[in-house]
Amino acid sequence: MKLHLTLPLMEPNTYLVFPESVGRYNDMPDHRTEREADALPYFNLHYVAAGEGYVEDEGGWRLVQPGDAFFYFPNRPQKYRSSEDNPWDVYWMHFYGHRVSEYLTELGFRRSVVWSTNRNELLKEQMEKLIREIHSRKLLRPPVLSILAYGVLTEFMAQAVPHDSTRNQDTIRAMTELLPAMQDTACEPFSLEFWANKAGISTYYFCKMFRKATQLSPMDFITLCRIRHAKQMLLDDPNQPIYHVAQECGYESVSYFIKRFKEKEGVTPTVYRQLHA
Repeated sequence: MKLHLTLPLMEPNTYLVFPESVGRYNDMPDHRTEREADALPYFNLHYVAAGEGYVEDEGGWRLVQPGDAFFYFPNRPQKYRSSEDNPWDVYWMHFYGHRVSEYLTELGFRRSVVWSTNRNELLKEQMEKLIREIHSRKLLRPPVLSILAYGVLTEFMAQAVPHDSTRNQDTIRAMTELLPAMQDTACEPFSLEFWANKAGISTYYFCKMFRKATQLSPMDFITLCRIRHAKQMLLDDPNQPIYHVAQECGYESVSYFIKRFKEKEGVTPTVYRQLHA
């Protein structure tokens, strides 16, 4: 299966992100690409949904498997190929956008070509939504195309960590699987030791790998979950005392709750409730 959908360039481009072409290659053992520098003036993102392939990185060929992705900035040399024995099922998108290069560079996406996305199906789903839109509407809804391309990019950005050793990838996957339970129990007393034991690693390594997986410290993640819950409580019951909201969200000290809420939201809980009542 070879699917290759193209779109005309938007000039002038008024969108943050816009796709130039998207596609999917499946069961093609002879699929390979070699591009010299300056050959492709667009960003190039591939996501491996199944099978295997190889990407040239730092002078050698790196194996990519389901859940891995590779990402090139414009005009970079590119070499990648499918495995002949286990051909990959790969989704891809070429895109461009206003100031997106500076944005992605600032976030550190030049530091690696090959990335791990924890085998999350959400990136595949975003790619398929974009493909369906181009199939059905083609260029009739440019804003929707931009939104869907941005969805692909942001899903990749949210998941991606530099491709590392097998142990690191397995640990990151285990860490990601803990996130729903951590979110559900965020308002209970937090124990770093408990969650590190759940992952089967030391607290130091847990913090290190948690930051790789989420770009947050464990406590920052817990705080975001608590603040989200607090905001919902503030709006659901306008008469509920602030001290009760603080306690329900895991804060014994009301003053500390107000401090953390203001740091994250820019206003106190009382002001937030007044603004959104």
